[in-house]
Amino acid sequence: MLYHLLIPLGGAFNVFRYVTFRSACAMITALAICYLAYPAFIEWMRKKKMEQIIRADGPTEHLETKVGTPTMGGLVMLAGLAISTLLWTRLDEPLPWLVLAVTLACGVIGFVDDWKKIIERSSDGLAGRYKLLFQMLTGLVVFGGAYATGLMDATFHVPFYKHAVFDLAKLYEGAPTLFGWLYVVWGIFLVMSWSNAVNLTDGLDGLAIGTTITSVGTFAVLAYVAGHTEFAAYLHIPYIQGGGELAVFCLAMLGAGLGFLWYNAYPAQIFMGDTGSLAIGGALGSMSVFIKQELLLALVGGVFVMEAVSVTLQVLWFKRTGRRVFLMAPIHHHFEKLGWGEPKIIVRFWIISGLLALVALSTLKLR
Repeated sequence: MLYHLLIPLGGAFNVFRYVTFRSACAMITALAICYLAYPAFIEWMRKKKMEQIIRADGPTEHLETKVGTPTMGGLVMLAGLAISTLLWTRLDEPLPWLVLAVTLACGVIGFVDDWKKIIERSSDGLAGRYKLLFQMLTGLVVFGGAYATGLMDATFHVPFYKHAVFDLAKLYEGAPTLFGWLYVVWGIFLVMSWSNAVNLTDGLDGLAIGTTITSVGTFAVLAYVAGHTEFAAYLHIPYIQGGGELAVFCLAMLGAGLGFLWYNAYPAQIFMGDTGSLAIGGALGSMSVFIKQELLLALVGGVFVMEAVSVTLQVLWFKRTGRRVFLMAPIHHHFEKLGWGEPKIIVRFWIISGLLALVALSTLKLR
Protein backbone atom coordinates (compact mmCIF):
# COMPACT_ATOMS: atom_id res chain seq x y z
CA MET A 1 0.00 0.00 0.00
CA LEU A 2 2.78 2.43 0.93
CA TYR A 3 4.38 1.79 -2.46
CA HIS A 4 1.33 3.16 -4.25
CA LEU A 5 0.94 6.11 -1.87
CA LEU A 6 4.55 7.29 -1.77
CA ILE A 7 6.11 6.47 -5.16
CA PRO A 8 4.13 9.25 -6.93
CA LEU A 9 5.76 11.78 -4.58
CA GLY A 10 9.17 11.01 -6.08
CA GLY A 11 12.44 12.17 -4.56
CA ALA A 12 13.58 10.18 -1.53
CA PHE A 13 10.43 8.05 -1.75
CA ASN A 14 11.81 6.33 -4.86
CA VAL A 15 13.55 3.99 -2.43
CA PHE A 16 10.19 2.25 -2.12
CA ARG A 17 10.69 0.90 -5.64
CA TYR A 18 13.28 -1.53 -4.31
CA VAL A 19 12.04 -4.94 -3.20
CA THR A 20 15.00 -5.30 -0.84
CA PHE A 21 14.11 -2.09 1.03
CA ARG A 22 10.44 -2.97 1.34
CA SER A 23 11.29 -6.54 2.41
CA ALA A 24 13.48 -5.27 5.25
CA CYS A 25 10.75 -2.85 6.31
CA ALA A 26 8.16 -5.64 6.19
CA MET A 27 10.30 -7.77 8.50
CA ILE A 28 10.80 -4.95 11.00
CA THR A 29 7.11 -4.01 10.93
CA ALA A 30 5.89 -7.56 11.54
CA LEU A 31 8.49 -8.07 14.27
CA ALA A 32 7.45 -4.84 16.02
CA ILE A 33 3.74 -5.67 15.84
CA CYS A 34 4.23 -9.13 17.33
CA TYR A 35 6.76 -8.09 19.96
CA LEU A 36 4.47 -5.32 21.24
CA ALA A 37 1.17 -7.20 20.97
CA TYR A 38 2.06 -10.53 22.55
CA PRO A 39 2.37 -9.48 26.24
CA ALA A 40 -1.21 -8.16 26.34
CA PHE A 41 -2.46 -11.10 24.27
CA ILE A 42 -0.79 -13.65 26.54
CA GLU A 43 -2.21 -12.00 29.65
CA TRP A 44 -5.69 -11.87 28.14
CA MET A 45 -5.52 -15.53 27.11
CA ARG A 46 -4.45 -16.51 30.63
CA LYS A 47 -7.41 -14.69 32.15
CA LYS A 48 -9.79 -16.37 29.74
CA LYS A 49 -8.24 -19.81 30.44
CA MET A 50 -7.51 -20.29 26.74
CA GLU A 51 -4.90 -22.94 27.45
CA GLN A 52 -3.21 -25.63 25.40
CA ILE A 53 -4.78 -29.04 25.94
CA ILE A 54 -1.87 -31.44 26.47
CA ARG A 55 -2.27 -34.90 24.97
CA ALA A 56 -2.42 -37.61 27.62
CA ASP A 57 -0.46 -40.01 25.38
CA GLY A 58 2.42 -37.57 24.92
CA PRO A 59 5.61 -37.35 26.99
CA THR A 60 4.70 -37.41 30.68
CA GLU A 61 6.90 -34.39 31.46
CA HIS A 62 4.76 -32.26 29.17
CA LEU A 63 1.81 -32.87 31.47
CA GLU A 64 3.83 -31.22 34.24
CA THR A 65 5.61 -28.38 32.43
CA LYS A 66 3.26 -27.25 29.66
CA VAL A 67 -0.18 -27.39 31.26
CA GLY A 68 -1.71 -23.93 31.57
CA THR A 69 0.26 -22.36 28.73
CA PRO A 70 -1.96 -20.18 26.47
CA THR A 71 -2.41 -21.26 22.88
CA MET A 72 -3.58 -19.76 19.57
CA GLY A 73 -0.51 -17.51 19.45
CA GLY A 74 -0.72 -17.88 15.69
CA LEU A 75 -3.46 -15.23 15.70
CA VAL A 76 -1.07 -12.39 16.54
CA MET A 77 1.58 -13.79 14.22
CA LEU A 78 -0.87 -13.89 11.31
CA ALA A 79 -2.12 -10.40 12.10
CA GLY A 80 1.44 -9.07 12.04
CA LEU A 81 2.13 -10.93 8.80
CA ALA A 82 -1.02 -9.70 7.06
CA ILE A 83 -0.66 -6.07 8.13
CA SER A 84 3.00 -5.94 7.20
CA THR A 85 2.44 -7.64 3.85
CA LEU A 86 -0.36 -5.29 2.87
CA LEU A 87 1.68 -2.26 3.92
CA TRP A 88 4.86 -3.10 2.04
CA THR A 89 3.94 -5.17 -1.04
CA ARG A 90 2.73 -3.86 -4.36
CA LEU A 91 -1.00 -4.42 -4.23
CA ASP A 92 -1.22 -4.63 -8.01
CA GLU A 93 0.76 -7.88 -7.99
CA PRO A 94 -1.45 -10.96 -7.51
CA LEU A 95 1.05 -13.45 -6.04
CA PRO A 96 1.23 -11.98 -2.50
CA TRP A 97 -2.57 -11.88 -2.40
CA LEU A 98 -2.81 -15.55 -3.46
CA VAL A 99 -0.23 -16.80 -0.94
CA LEU A 100 -1.73 -14.65 1.81
CA ALA A 101 -5.18 -16.08 0.99
CA VAL A 102 -3.91 -19.66 1.39
CA THR A 103 -2.09 -18.73 4.59
CA LEU A 104 -5.09 -17.07 6.23
CA ALA A 105 -7.51 -19.77 5.06
CA CYS A 106 -5.34 -22.47 6.63
CA GLY A 107 -5.08 -20.28 9.72
CA VAL A 108 -8.88 -20.21 9.97
CA ILE A 109 -8.98 -24.01 9.78
CA GLY A 110 -6.41 -24.16 12.57
CA PHE A 111 -8.34 -21.62 14.63
CA VAL A 112 -11.51 -23.73 14.46
CA ASP A 113 -9.46 -26.75 15.54
CA ASP A 114 -7.89 -24.88 18.48
CA TRP A 115 -11.20 -23.37 19.55
CA LYS A 116 -12.90 -26.78 19.51
CA LYS A 117 -10.14 -28.23 21.69
CA ILE A 118 -10.45 -25.43 24.23
CA ILE A 119 -14.24 -25.44 24.39
CA GLU A 120 -14.48 -29.23 24.67
CA ARG A 121 -11.37 -29.49 26.91
CA SER A 122 -10.12 -32.25 24.64
CA SER A 123 -7.04 -32.75 22.48
CA ASP A 124 -9.17 -34.13 19.63
CA GLY A 125 -10.25 -30.86 18.02
CA LEU A 126 -11.57 -30.75 14.46
CA ALA A 127 -11.76 -34.17 12.83
CA GLY A 128 -8.86 -34.84 10.49
CA ARG A 129 -11.11 -35.46 7.50
CA TYR A 130 -12.62 -31.99 7.84
CA LYS A 131 -9.18 -30.37 8.07
CA LEU A 132 -8.12 -32.12 4.88
CA LEU A 133 -11.40 -31.25 3.15
CA PHE A 134 -11.10 -27.53 3.89
CA GLN A 135 -7.41 -27.51 2.96
CA MET A 136 -8.36 -29.19 -0.31
CA LEU A 137 -11.05 -26.58 -1.00
CA THR A 138 -8.61 -23.77 -0.21
CA GLY A 139 -6.09 -25.13 -2.69
CA LEU A 140 -8.75 -25.73 -5.32
CA VAL A 141 -10.07 -22.17 -5.13
CA VAL A 142 -6.66 -20.46 -5.11
CA PHE A 143 -4.69 -22.68 -7.50
CA GLY A 144 -7.68 -23.42 -9.69
CA GLY A 145 -8.43 -19.72 -10.00
CA ALA A 146 -4.78 -18.90 -10.69
CA TYR A 147 -4.52 -21.56 -13.41
CA ALA A 148 -7.83 -20.68 -15.02
CA THR A 149 -6.89 -16.98 -15.25
CA GLY A 150 -3.35 -17.57 -16.48
CA LEU A 151 -1.60 -16.47 -13.30
CA MET A 152 -0.07 -19.93 -13.00
CA ASP A 153 0.99 -22.34 -15.73
CA ALA A 154 1.36 -26.12 -15.56
CA THR A 155 5.14 -26.32 -15.89
CA PHE A 156 7.06 -28.49 -13.47
CA HIS A 157 10.73 -27.61 -12.92
CA VAL A 158 13.31 -30.09 -11.63
CA PRO A 159 16.09 -28.45 -9.59
CA PHE A 160 19.82 -29.07 -10.29
CA TYR A 161 19.23 -29.17 -14.06
CA LYS A 162 19.18 -26.25 -16.49
CA HIS A 163 16.46 -27.36 -18.85
CA ALA A 164 14.52 -30.05 -16.96
CA VAL A 165 11.06 -28.58 -17.47
CA PHE A 166 7.89 -30.58 -17.96
CA ASP A 167 4.68 -28.94 -19.08
CA LEU A 168 1.82 -31.05 -17.81
CA ALA A 169 -0.54 -29.34 -20.24
CA LYS A 170 1.45 -30.96 -23.07
CA LEU A 171 1.37 -34.49 -21.75
CA TYR A 172 -1.53 -35.25 -24.03
CA GLU A 173 -2.21 -32.94 -26.95
CA GLY A 174 -5.80 -34.10 -27.15
CA ALA A 175 -6.73 -32.62 -23.78
CA PRO A 176 -4.14 -30.01 -22.76
CA THR A 177 -6.44 -28.17 -20.39
CA LEU A 178 -7.47 -31.35 -18.59
CA PHE A 179 -3.90 -32.49 -18.03
CA GLY A 180 -2.86 -28.98 -17.07
CA TRP A 181 -5.23 -29.22 -14.14
CA LEU A 182 -3.00 -31.98 -12.77
CA TYR A 183 -0.71 -29.17 -11.65
CA VAL A 184 -3.59 -27.72 -9.64
CA VAL A 185 -3.98 -31.13 -7.97
CA TRP A 186 -0.25 -31.10 -7.26
CA GLY A 187 -0.57 -27.69 -5.60
CA ILE A 188 -3.47 -28.88 -3.46
CA PHE A 189 -1.46 -31.90 -2.36
CA LEU A 190 1.47 -29.69 -1.33
CA VAL A 191 -0.69 -27.36 0.75
CA MET A 192 -2.26 -30.32 2.55
CA SER A 193 1.09 -32.06 3.07
CA TRP A 194 3.05 -29.07 4.32
CA SER A 195 0.27 -27.82 6.58
CA ASN A 196 0.21 -31.13 8.39
CA ALA A 197 4.01 -31.52 8.39
CA VAL A 198 4.47 -28.20 10.19
CA ASN A 199 1.64 -29.13 12.54
CA LEU A 200 3.42 -32.36 13.49
CA THR A 201 6.67 -30.46 14.11
CA ASP A 202 5.00 -28.07 16.54
CA GLY A 203 5.57 -30.16 19.66
CA LEU A 204 8.47 -28.46 21.45
CA ASP A 205 8.98 -24.85 22.47
CA GLY A 206 10.34 -22.89 19.51
CA LEU A 207 10.97 -25.93 17.33
CA ALA A 208 8.44 -25.26 14.55
CA ILE A 209 8.89 -21.49 14.43
CA GLY A 210 12.68 -21.69 14.46
CA THR A 211 12.60 -24.07 11.51
CA THR A 212 10.05 -21.83 9.81
CA ILE A 213 12.36 -18.82 10.13
CA THR A 214 15.19 -20.55 8.25
CA SER A 215 12.75 -21.87 5.63
CA VAL A 216 11.06 -18.54 4.84
CA GLY A 217 14.42 -16.76 4.92
CA THR A 218 15.63 -19.16 2.23
CA PHE A 219 12.47 -18.70 0.21
CA ALA A 220 12.86 -14.93 0.43
CA VAL A 221 16.11 -15.34 -1.50
CA LEU A 222 14.54 -17.79 -3.97
CA ALA A 223 11.55 -15.51 -4.55
CA TYR A 224 13.75 -12.47 -5.05
CA VAL A 225 15.95 -14.09 -7.70
CA ALA A 226 12.92 -15.66 -9.40
CA GLY A 227 11.37 -12.20 -9.76
CA HIS A 228 14.54 -10.64 -11.17
CA THR A 229 14.98 -11.21 -14.92
CA GLU A 230 18.79 -11.07 -14.93
CA PHE A 231 19.31 -13.21 -11.83
CA ALA A 232 16.77 -15.78 -13.00
CA ALA A 233 18.43 -16.05 -16.42
CA TYR A 234 21.93 -16.28 -14.93
CA LEU A 235 20.94 -18.98 -12.41
CA HIS A 236 18.77 -20.88 -14.93
CA ILE A 237 15.68 -20.76 -12.76
CA PRO A 238 12.18 -19.88 -13.99
CA TYR A 239 11.45 -16.16 -14.10
CA ILE A 240 8.20 -15.41 -12.25
CA GLN A 241 6.46 -12.11 -12.96
CA GLY A 242 5.93 -10.41 -9.59
CA GLY A 243 7.84 -13.15 -7.79
CA GLY A 244 9.99 -10.58 -6.03
CA GLU A 245 6.96 -9.37 -4.11
CA LEU A 246 6.84 -12.78 -2.42
CA ALA A 247 10.22 -11.90 -0.89
CA VAL A 248 8.37 -9.13 0.95
CA PHE A 249 5.84 -11.67 2.17
CA CYS A 250 8.58 -14.08 3.24
CA LEU A 251 10.46 -11.50 5.29
CA ALA A 252 7.20 -10.30 6.83
CA MET A 253 6.64 -13.90 7.95
CA LEU A 254 10.23 -14.08 9.18
CA GLY A 255 9.71 -10.93 11.25
CA ALA A 256 6.42 -12.20 12.66
CA GLY A 257 8.14 -15.49 13.45
CA LEU A 258 10.93 -13.74 15.34
CA GLY A 259 8.38 -11.75 17.32
CA PHE A 260 6.59 -14.97 18.22
CA LEU A 261 9.80 -16.83 19.03
CA TRP A 262 10.67 -14.18 21.64
CA TYR A 263 7.74 -15.49 23.69
CA ASN A 264 7.72 -19.07 22.44
CA ALA A 265 11.37 -19.81 23.23
CA TYR A 266 11.90 -22.41 25.96
CA PRO A 267 10.14 -22.28 28.36
CA ALA A 268 7.29 -21.06 26.18
CA GLN A 269 4.89 -18.38 27.38
CA ILE A 270 2.52 -19.15 24.53
CA PHE A 271 2.02 -21.79 21.83
CA MET A 272 1.11 -21.06 18.22
CA GLY A 273 -1.52 -23.79 18.08
CA ASP A 274 -2.91 -25.16 14.83
CA THR A 275 -3.85 -21.57 14.01
CA GLY A 276 -0.18 -20.89 13.37
CA SER A 277 1.17 -24.25 12.26
CA LEU A 278 -1.42 -24.97 9.56
CA ALA A 279 -1.06 -21.40 8.25
CA ILE A 280 2.73 -21.66 8.05
CA GLY A 281 2.53 -24.94 6.17
CA GLY A 282 0.00 -23.48 3.75
CA ALA A 283 2.28 -20.50 3.13
CA LEU A 284 5.33 -22.68 2.43
CA GLY A 285 3.43 -25.03 0.14
CA SER A 286 1.76 -22.27 -1.89
CA MET A 287 4.96 -20.22 -2.23
CA SER A 288 6.83 -23.23 -3.55
CA VAL A 289 4.16 -23.73 -6.22
CA PHE A 290 4.08 -20.13 -7.41
CA ILE A 291 7.86 -19.77 -7.73
CA LYS A 292 8.29 -23.31 -9.11
CA GLN A 293 10.52 -24.58 -6.28
CA GLU A 294 8.35 -27.38 -4.92
CA LEU A 295 11.08 -30.02 -4.88
CA LEU A 296 13.63 -27.67 -3.36
CA LEU A 297 11.19 -27.01 -0.51
CA ALA A 298 11.59 -30.67 0.49
CA LEU A 299 15.27 -29.90 1.11
CA VAL A 300 14.76 -26.48 2.71
CA GLY A 301 12.05 -27.88 5.00
CA GLY A 302 13.86 -31.15 5.62
CA VAL A 303 13.10 -31.04 9.34
CA PHE A 304 9.37 -30.85 8.59
CA VAL A 305 9.75 -33.76 6.16
CA MET A 306 11.63 -35.80 8.76
CA GLU A 307 8.88 -35.21 11.34
CA ALA A 308 6.10 -36.19 8.93
CA VAL A 309 7.94 -39.27 7.65
CA SER A 310 8.61 -40.45 11.21
CA VAL A 311 4.89 -40.41 11.97
CA THR A 312 4.04 -42.18 8.71
CA LEU A 313 6.63 -44.90 9.31
CA GLN A 314 5.51 -45.35 12.91
CA VAL A 315 1.86 -45.79 11.96
CA LEU A 316 2.46 -48.09 8.97
CA TRP A 317 5.00 -50.29 10.74
CA PHE A 318 2.86 -50.59 13.86
CA LYS A 319 -0.18 -51.61 11.80
CA ARG A 320 1.88 -54.19 9.96
CA THR A 321 3.93 -55.70 12.81
CA GLY A 322 2.50 -54.40 16.08
CA ARG A 323 5.92 -52.92 16.89
CA ARG A 324 7.22 -49.35 16.82
CA VAL A 325 10.11 -47.93 14.81
CA PHE A 326 10.61 -45.04 17.25
CA LEU A 327 10.07 -44.84 21.00
CA MET A 328 7.48 -42.16 20.20
CA ALA A 329 6.54 -40.17 17.11
CA PRO A 330 6.99 -37.49 15.83
CA ILE A 331 10.73 -38.00 16.00
CA HIS A 332 11.44 -35.14 18.41
CA HIS A 333 9.55 -37.13 21.06
CA HIS A 334 11.79 -40.11 20.29
CA PHE A 335 14.80 -38.08 21.36
CA GLU A 336 12.96 -36.93 24.47
CA LYS A 337 12.43 -40.58 25.36
CA LEU A 338 16.16 -41.16 24.86
CA GLY A 339 16.81 -38.62 27.59
CA TRP A 340 17.74 -35.58 25.52
CA GLY A 341 16.69 -32.31 27.11
CA GLU A 342 14.11 -30.25 25.27
CA PRO A 343 16.45 -27.27 24.60
CA LYS A 344 19.11 -29.62 23.18
CA ILE A 345 16.63 -31.18 20.74
CA ILE A 346 15.33 -27.78 19.64
CA VAL A 347 18.75 -26.24 19.01
CA ARG A 348 20.07 -29.32 17.19
CA PHE A 349 17.02 -29.38 14.92
CA TRP A 350 17.55 -25.65 14.26
CA ILE A 351 21.14 -26.40 13.27
CA ILE A 352 19.97 -29.11 10.87
CA SER A 353 17.42 -26.69 9.41
CA GLY A 354 20.06 -24.01 8.91
CA LEU A 355 22.44 -26.42 7.22
CA LEU A 356 19.70 -27.65 4.88
CA ALA A 357 18.87 -24.04 3.99
CA LEU A 358 22.51 -23.37 3.07
CA VAL A 359 22.66 -26.54 0.96
CA ALA A 360 19.44 -25.52 -0.81
CA LEU A 361 20.80 -22.08 -1.65
CA SER A 362 24.07 -23.56 -2.89
CA THR A 363 22.17 -25.70 -5.40
CA LEU A 364 21.28 -22.55 -7.33
CA LYS A 365 24.67 -22.90 -9.01
CA LEU A 366 24.27 -26.62 -9.65
CA ARG A 367 22.38 -26.21 -12.89
